Amino acid sequence: MKPKGPNRRFSHRLVVPAVLVAGLLLPFVFIRAAFLALDARAASICPSISCLGWTLRPRLLLDSSQDFGKELRRVYLEEAEEGGHNNLDPRLVNAAPDSLDDLMSEMSSPSSYQHLDLRTLLLKTKAMLLKMDQKVQSAKLRALIFQHLASTGIPKSMHCLSLRLAEQYLVNTAARSSLPPPEYASCLTDNSYVHIALITDNILAAAVMVSSTMTSAADPEKVVFHIITDKKTYTSMHAWFAIHPVFPAILEVRGLHQFDFPPDVNAVIMDTVEELHRSSSAYRYYRGADEDSRRLLALKPSTFSLLNYMRIHLPELFPKLERVIFMHDDVVVQRDLTSLWYLDLHGLVMGAVSAQESDDEGSGDGLCIGKTFGDYINFSNPMLTASPSSYVLQRDQCAWLEGINIFDLQAWREHNITRKYQLWLKLNRESGFALWPMGSLPPALLAFHGQVLPLNRSWLLSGLGWQMPDPELLHSAAVIHFSGLGKPWLETGHPELRKIWRSHLNHNDELISSCMVA
Repeated sequence: MKPKGPNRRFSHRLVVPAVLVAGLLLPFVFIRAAFLALDARAASICPSISCLGWTLRPRLLLDSSQDFGKELRRVYLEEAEEGGHNNLDPRLVNAAPDSLDDLMSEMSSPSSYQHLDLRTLLLKTKAMLLKMDQKVQSAKLRALIFQHLASTGIPKSMHCLSLRLAEQYLVNTAARSSLPPPEYASCLTDNSYVHIALITDNILAAAVMVSSTMTSAADPEKVVFHIITDKKTYTSMHAWFAIHPVFPAILEVRGLHQFDFPPDVNAVIMDTVEELHRSSSAYRYYRGADEDSRRLLALKPSTFSLLNYMRIHLPELFPKLERVIFMHDDVVVQRDLTSLWYLDLHGLVMGAVSAQESDDEGSGDGLCIGKTFGDYINFSNPMLTASPSSYVLQRDQCAWLEGINIFDLQAWREHNITRKYQLWLKLNRESGFALWPMGSLPPALLAFHGQVLPLNRSWLLSGLGWQMPDPELLHSAAVIHFSGLGKPWLETGHPELRKIWRSHLNHNDELISSCMVA
């Protein structure tokens, strides 16, 4: 019997919808079958119930992912409540995988399935991240150490020059001649002259500072240089300036061992020396959260240099002078300093350029474009805020710059700045260096606070050891300061800036050429 027509027509109408439904369902069936196959394979090699709990749970639907996230968060919070995040076993960190690929390989290996759970995964992941972070921090520290070693090293050419000069001091009578000649000795305490002081053990740097000042001076015969150095450098420093006189200017070279201080003055200076020794010992062996930064600072010679701290004793070093211009050894003078010498400080102790944008000399207004007090000093320490002399200190107050400063030594003595400096050194050591890391500038910022006259910014351009400045500022500044790691006598300095510094050396000088300095 033949089928009825209407049934055949009905089956034809079902073909297209059936194909469409099959096309939609078959991919899902295939993917699900694949997951089941993978689960079956994983189950076949899983030796533990905890492993099967991981592998046989549904992985396709969104709800399972959300459940997994909730479970992971629950384990994380439980671990945090138990203090696991803060007390992670160092042995676990050391044994952690070195990368994410290593972690995945370890977690997917059959030997790991026996102990595989969310807590283990979480701890291993955190240990891996901590290990990777430790490696990054260690690499950064090594890079900074190498950078500091490169910036503080002394080139062989400078060693050579120092040794050659020491030899000249022994064998050459001219190298031992008096500085200054006896007939000019009275000028060393004559306040009608422009007195410039420099405390350094760097012979070449001192030579460049003196040479550039002489080149720029409008009246060089009225300039007196006071160069103070340590005992080991004295003979070489003296020999250099004895062989290379700076006439018509007047220059003296004195070692710290040559000063004959009265007993009361000697006691004041020895207080600084002893405090520096105590602070140095405490700082070297201190262990704290910032131990790496302390180790880095300890590599800087200036951190523990006695010469660096003797600046605070300018009134004791020059008891008969009323004022003095103090300069760092890493500067080049490009303009006459007479007007700075005669500048009215309005009864204040010090004149200094501030890292503050200001066009009017002494105005003190404007935007701070450099470091502030808060960059040097820890204002969160209660010892600082409790000090009666610090009630007007502001964290965002602009710090003054070193490089060239003018001091009224009489006002310095009246305000007892040296004793204030020594007190801050002691307080910082007793606080475990909580006020600032070891250094000579932070206590000076506190001791001179309220006694600084801001100078016009054209007097000083600093930071040349960090970057190349604007050419217009470079040529217009009275003094350029190579503050930073790129000192001009090192290869780390900027080539264009090093040319400026080296132009003040005599390249035809026998000592310089024989030691290949220039």
